[in-house]
Amino acid sequence: MELNIEKFDGYTLIKVLEEKLDTHIAPTLKSELVLISGKGEKNIILDLSNCKYCDSSGLSAILVANRLSKNTDGKFVLTGLNDAVERLITISQLDTVLNITANVDEAAKLMKKE
Repeated sequence: MELNIEKFDGYTLIKVLEEKLDTHIAPTLKSELVLISGKGEKNIILDLSNCKYCDSSGLSAILVANRLSKNTDGKFVLTGLNDAVERLITISQLDTVLNITANVDEAAKLMKKE
């Protein structure tokens, strides 16, 4: 399995277990996001601490998560970015759109600030 999905009180944590968030993983991530959202979960933390690489399909999956949360008045937080992935997000100017934290603990605290 490429993803680890855990349900917590008030949010769902999705951890990408692969080193690359690319065309092999992004479709799985997108379909899981749609399923999670379909179950009424609106607060999502996406942990990319294992990812060393992300391509445009990975970015697309991140944006799907952000949009699904926004559409339900929820919160989406991206966490655990390594330098290469963080650079890509900055270059894409997504750092101005997304909630980004250094680790899952910070992301969880952000979720509780409702």
